[in-house]
Amino acid sequence: MEIHVIRHTAPDIAKGVCYGYTDIPLLSSFEEETQAIFHSIPNSIEVIYTSPLSRCKRLAYKLSETKNVSVLEDVRLKELNFGTWEMQRWDDIDSTLLLKWMSNYEDECCPNGESYRQLVNRVDDFLVTLSQTDYKRIAIVTHGGVIKAMHTLINKLTLKDAMARHAVYGEITIFNL
Repeated sequence: MEIHVIRHTAPDIAKGVCYGYTDIPLLSSFEEETQAIFHSIPNSIEVIYTSPLSRCKRLAYKLSETKNVSVLEDVRLKELNFGTWEMQRWDDIDSTLLLKWMSNYEDECCPNGESYRQLVNRVDDFLVTLSQTDYKRIAIVTHGGVIKAMHTLINKLTLKDAMARHAVYGEITIFNL
C-alpha cells in the first residue's frame, strides 16, 4: 500500500508554545499552502485518513473535495498529548520536569500526558488496522510526531533518529506498507 502522509499546514500559534492535543486554528495562509499539496497527491487515492484535530481535518476535507474520496477520522493519528504542558510556553514549564522528560521522552510521560513510545504504540495499532484493508493508495493528514512514529515503524528508524527528522508544515512523505 502506498501512503501519502501530509503534515497539516502552519498553525496559528505563537512560537515557543507547547501544543499537541490542543485544537488550534491554522494561519490565514491555509488556502495558499494547500495548492502545492493538491497537485502533489495523485488522483488515484482511495480514501483520506485524518487526525480529528481541526488543523488536520480542514486540509483532509478540502483535499477530499478535490479528489472526490471519503475522509475517515481516527484518534490514533492525533499529536503527542503533552498533558498539563499544553498551551504553556516551553520557557515557563518547570525545568526539572522538562529535563526529566527530555532526557527520556521515549518512555517518560508528560505530566497527565503521554510518552513518545505511547504515541508510537497507538500509531502502530493504526498501521496494523490499515494493513488489514484492501486499499492500494491512500492519504493521511496528521502531525509531525505521528509522521516521526511512522518513520520508526515503517522505515525501522530508532526513536532518536526519527525525532531528529523535521517535517515541514504541508510536507508530504510517501511510505509503502
